[in-house]
Amino acid sequence: MMVIPDLHGRFDLLCAAAEAFPEAHFIILGDAIDRGPQSVNTVSYLLELQAEGRATLLMGNHERMALEGLRWYRQHQGTHDLGDYRRAMEGLSWWMKNGGESVRRELGGLTLERFPKVLAQYLDALERTAYVTEAGQISFEPPAEPSVLIAHASPPVRHRQYPDPEEAQLWLRPYEGPFALPPGVVYSVHGHTPVRMPLRLGRHVYLDLGAYETGLLAVLPLTVQTLSQVTVLTGRGDPAKASKYPALGEPISARALTVRTDSSARRS
Repeated sequence: MMVIPDLHGRFDLLCAAAEAFPEAHFIILGDAIDRGPQSVNTVSYLLELQAEGRATLLMGNHERMALEGLRWYRQHQGTHDLGDYRRAMEGLSWWMKNGGESVRRELGGLTLERFPKVLAQYLDALERTAYVTEAGQISFEPPAEPSVLIAHASPPVRHRQYPDPEEAQLWLRPYEGPFALPPGVVYSVHGHTPVRMPLRLGRHVYLDLGAYETGLLAVLPLTVQTLSQVTVLTGRGDPAKASKYPALGEPISARALTVRTDSSARRS
């Protein structure tokens, strides 16, 4: 059982992770789309891994933005209400201004009327929070036994800016914590906020290393009572860009693994 943070269109690094850990079940922390060069190939492969029983897919804030316009457009198709269509277009604009434009460029165009089928399937397949027990059982509600909570940005908590816990867990930053954990949860694992190195801040672990620009992808094997060593896959990118990310908390033990990231050799 391994956690992979924000891929942001780095299909090459996803392929490298699948090759480096061929027996692993991956829990994907969301933000698999936007910014990087191959969002569509990334989500297509994630859906394949999910169908094979090799991946659990969680929503990130970028998927949340991508879903907003699509959700209202689907409602408009049933109601034919122009207000729904206006909200759909506003949702699409929200996504485009915050990373979705890279997907539009990748596809050579993107509209709600011609929304990519594979991207819609991916957005519909996402969960918000996962819990993993020592036995490797995955659930989407807190289990009776000790577990690790996995969610994109934070545990699902009420926050003054995000009263809905399901929204809060997509947007909150580490400096807005620490966050309460449900009974029985030993620690939680998140992405969302790029950090210089895998780190622990109280009972929260943060893994996003800005893979889309640094070429560094953290992969965390899950164990409940102890924190395992992180493998940092090192592919094409500029690791020096990580210097602009915040230095928080305590570094987690990590090892580097240089990988071949020529994704064109794997899929078209």
